[in-house]
Amino acid sequence: MSSTQSTGTQPGGAFRVEENGINIVSDAERKGTPRDLFWPWAAANVSVFGISYGAFTLDFGISFWQAFVAGVIGIIFSFWLCGVIAISGKHGSAPTMILSRAAFGVEGQKLPSAISWILTVGWETVLTILATLATATVFERLGWGGGTTTKLIAMVVVSVIIIGAGVLGFDTIMKVQTWITYVTGILTVGYFLLVWDKVDWNAINSIPTGSAQSFIGALIFLLTGFGLGWVIAAGDYSRYLPRTSSNSGIVWWTTLGASIFPLILLIFGLMLAGSSKDLKDGIAMDPIGALAAELPTWYLVPFVIVAVLGLVGGAVLDIYSSGLALLSAGIRIPRPVAALIDGILMVLGTTYVVFFADNFLNPFMGFLITLGVPVAVWAGIMVVDVLLRRRDYSGEDLFDARGRYGAVNPKTMALMAVGTIVGWGLVTNGYAGWLKWQGYLLGPLGLGGREGPWAWANLGVLAALLIGSLGYWALCANDVRRQEARD
Repeated sequence: MSSTQSTGTQPGGAFRVEENGINIVSDAERKGTPRDLFWPWAAANVSVFGISYGAFTLDFGISFWQAFVAGVIGIIFSFWLCGVIAISGKHGSAPTMILSRAAFGVEGQKLPSAISWILTVGWETVLTILATLATATVFERLGWGGGTTTKLIAMVVVSVIIIGAGVLGFDTIMKVQTWITYVTGILTVGYFLLVWDKVDWNAINSIPTGSAQSFIGALIFLLTGFGLGWVIAAGDYSRYLPRTSSNSGIVWWTTLGASIFPLILLIFGLMLAGSSKDLKDGIAMDPIGALAAELPTWYLVPFVIVAVLGLVGGAVLDIYSSGLALLSAGIRIPRPVAALIDGILMVLGTTYVVFFADNFLNPFMGFLITLGVPVAVWAGIMVVDVLLRRRDYSGEDLFDARGRYGAVNPKTMALMAVGTIVGWGLVTNGYAGWLKWQGYLLGPLGLGGREGPWAWANLGVLAALLIGSLGYWALCANDVRRQEARD
């Protein structure tokens, strides 16, 4: 069977293994409406960990209202990028990384696919680590033990849910994410009500206003921490929608589902962290533990459910997309096997960090954030590619290096290289000493060097996004028109 053709297997229920991989989904299997996109994106971003971003944002030295504005702009804009890229799923009915071949070439796309695979496997591992440690933290406070046995049981339970959903595929994920959204949303409201008396508006309003550089740094931090982390998976769920689905509906429901809970959680986190310096500092050291410390003992079990399910919701989307990215990079195995392989790597990584490593998580997160710069270049290219196109992608040519999309697009590969070099030169990364080489352009460009006022503004992410988007529009707009002019 040609790799461009669907397997022809109807999903047939939430607990049957999805057989579709990187192939084109057939018309018979397309279903649903853009409204259905709300649930997977909401569940992936409803984590109580979002409250901790309030403390992280205020650490930039800005006021509550500056942080509020940065949050609204950064979160909504970043998930709008996801919404735009999600349109490609409808037009191509294939995973995001396969559709990106139209911009990079059938063989050239293997590089972004490899970056995507590393990034998604990495973040699903981080989320599993956080879920495991969150369970141990809460159980220890309850006096139920938070040692090795607790961590092992938590890791096994969390991993089984994540891997099981990833292997079963699309229909299972849509069902699981719907329930995660309901349960986590309700229990998070309970958390808000129980800690509302901790909010001190006098303390919040007394936080001094920060500099423009600090505000921009916080804005780009939130843009990177939320939507830019998901752009590489944006079309993986819209690919099952009918071709007649509304583009504006896809953008709206993706953006709304992904943004609504992070905005609420961030704003509440700003209120809590702005009310108490001790709490803000505690969140920086132990995000989940510090939030749990504010609760009465009887609500700790619901809290751990909130914390774990929220993290699991994100990891489920990651493992599904990481499996598709692995296939897009050229590995020829069935999709369920790819998801299982990624799950095994996730478990191995979690086991090492939780039970053996002394200080591995922070350097690892620094590495993943470093990969965010080339992802920003890719996102800029892909958003403009989607906006330029007026016709569906050619499914056959997405799998043929001799077709209209070619083998390698040297223009987009050059944009990736330039955007990444410039981006890394304009960011600093404090997660690990071996990443101190970043920021090498801050001095030569008169921005004060690695210790100057722009050092933590994360300008490199914005520069990478602009180089990708403006560069693709200038260099490749005519190429897109020529591709679409072919019969």
